[in-house]
Amino acid sequence: MRVLFMGTPDIAAACLSSLAASHHTVAAVVCQPDKPKGRRYVLTPPPVKLRAEELGIPVHQPETLRDGALLPLLDEVKPDAVVVVAYGKILPRYLLDHPRYGCLNLHVSLLPRYRGAAPMQRAIMAGERETGVTVMYMAEGLDTGDILSTERFPIGPRDDFGTVHDRSAALGGPALIAALDALEAGTAPRIPQPEEGASYAEKITREDTVIDFSQPSAHLLAKIRGLSPIPLAATHTEDGAGLKIVRAAAGEGADAYGVYPAPQPTAAAPGTVLALSDRGEGAITVATGDGTLVLLRVKPEGRGEQSAAELIRGRKIRLGEVLGKR
Repeated sequence: MRVLFMGTPDIAAACLSSLAASHHTVAAVVCQPDKPKGRRYVLTPPPVKLRAEELGIPVHQPETLRDGALLPLLDEVKPDAVVVVAYGKILPRYLLDHPRYGCLNLHVSLLPRYRGAAPMQRAIMAGERETGVTVMYMAEGLDTGDILSTERFPIGPRDDFGTVHDRSAALGGPALIAALDALEAGTAPRIPQPEEGASYAEKITREDTVIDFSQPSAHLLAKIRGLSPIPLAATHTEDGAGLKIVRAAAGEGADAYGVYPAPQPTAAAPGTVLALSDRGEGAITVATGDGTLVLLRVKPEGRGEQSAAELIRGRKIRLGEVLGKR
C-alpha cells in the first residue's frame, strides 16, 4: 500500500521507521516546520524530518493545511492511505476524503479515554493502571473517529511518561502495519467510539507542573511520574531557587523501589523537609497532605539532573525548610 505519513515528534519518528521497513511504501512525509529551540533559539528540525531524511523519503513542511495546500502533493503521491501520528493539527475535509482507504491515526490512549494533546501524561497523572495505543479512522472531530484496533499494556508503579512513551512507540509501528494490512485485505473492522467514558487530555501547562504538597502523597507521586522526564514537576526551596522533581517514592511506589516505607501521618506543614539522607543515592523526606513523599532524583535551577544525595551534599536544601513556601 502506498502511504503518505504525517507526524512530528519522536514517537512519530519511531512509527515511520517501522512503516518504512515494512512491505508498505512510504511515498512522502509531511511534518511541522523547523522551530527555534533552546536559549539561543536555534532553528531545529522535528524528529520525523531527521528520520525521513535518513531513510531517503521526501519531506514536506507546509505552514498550513488550509485552502487545499496539500492537494498538489496528494495528486503527485497518490496515496492509498494517509497515516497520522501526533501531527499536531486537525486535518481538513479535503485531506480526509482524498485517499482510497482514508486517513488512519495512531492515538496513544485507550479511546474514548484521553482524547486530545497529552494522553500519556494525563493517564499516569490520573493514576490509571492501564493504557495503550489505538488505531482509528480519522474524522473531523478531535480523536472521535471509529476504532480499527487497540493494543493494551499495564502502567506499573515504576512507569513514568518516558517509559510509557517508549512502550507506546514500540507498539505503534506494528499496530499501524497490521491496520494497513487489514485494510488491504478488506478485513479491517470499524467500531464506533462510545461517548460513555470519553475524556479529554488537555495540553500540559506550566501550572500543571507545580507541586502542591498539601495534596495526598499518591496524587503527588502520580503527577511526578506523569511529568518525568519532561517537563518535570516543579517546586522551589525557601530561598526561591527552583527545584524540579525527576523521581520520587510514596506508598505503593515506595514499596516498588524496596527502600522506603509507606507514608506516615505527620503534624508538620505540607512541604516541610522532615529528613535528609545522603547514603547511596540519598533521600529527601517531605511532608504532604496525608503523610510523606521521598524525593530521590531532582533537577535544581540552572543545573542538570542529580541524586538527592548530591543536592544534600551541595547544601542546596536544609532540614526543616518548607518547599514551595512563598
